[in-house]
Amino acid sequence: MRIIFMGSPDFSVPVLDALVEAGHEIACVYCQPPRPAGRGKKDRPTPVQARAEALGLEIRHPISLKTPSEQAAFAALGADVAVVVAYGLILPQAVLDAPARGCLNIHASLLPRWRGAAPIHRAIMAGDDSTGVCIMQMEAGLDTGPVLMRRAVDIGAEETTGELHDRLSNLGAGAIVAALAQLDDLTPELQSGEGVSYAVKIEKGETRVDWSWTAAEVDRHIRGLSPFPGAWTEIAGQRVKLLASGLGQGCGAPGQVLDDRLSVACGRGAVRLLRLQRAGKAAQDAEEFLRGMPLPRGTRL
Repeated sequence: MRIIFMGSPDFSVPVLDALVEAGHEIACVYCQPPRPAGRGKKDRPTPVQARAEALGLEIRHPISLKTPSEQAAFAALGADVAVVVAYGLILPQAVLDAPARGCLNIHASLLPRWRGAAPIHRAIMAGDDSTGVCIMQMEAGLDTGPVLMRRAVDIGAEETTGELHDRLSNLGAGAIVAALAQLDDLTPELQSGEGVSYAVKIEKGETRVDWSWTAAEVDRHIRGLSPFPGAWTEIAGQRVKLLASGLGQGCGAPGQVLDDRLSVACGRGAVRLLRLQRAGKAAQDAEEFLRGMPLPRGTRL
């Protein structure tokens, strides 16, 4: 098929690669424009733009698709279908209607659960046992369109958002290739009005760990926010990111270090901190972290 690809972050790159490898013609790649990043604040292209450049594909990164000129340019590409995955812009109806077979979205949840911006984070933070990807026909509502294909996976007991992100990205890449190959035979499934939940964007104000929570809640919070934006706590006046954890043993005052293996008491139960990162430093496993910053038993986080 002749495809317009629309995506921006790392999550989208395996999908673009899979479409190219499957022999589809990529008419154009749409992604977010380069933005200042790093210490020098130089404009940095999105991962999708970098990959599209390497593949020699045409790239566009409009700030908006609402203008008649942008909509006309999109329609003029004469695409059979647009494949959209973590693009970052709302698609107006004129854009949704332009490809002959419409626009297909790869969404990283089992809809209607976790519509919205942060479905992977929210699934882990909520303690879901499973999640997956959906291939969805796009319409004007937020992730409300009919589902063409679902693929589910279990969430590991110590899995982080970063790890699950990579698994779902590859799962979505395989699913969209399969869906396009049998598009005429797929029956759209209307989403149920029951079980709808929204994965709202992660805000900085919710990233600090509250040690009065149960151990299970603290553990899910840490894993759900790893590696970005990162859950954090304060240790000896320093902000420290907590990047990996597991359920521990013992009890004590919330935030109290219980042993020399970085088990920390919660409101009920304890978690064991497995990977941490001090400001301006590289991430470290707990053992290495403790060599540079000893935390005797009884220390309060």
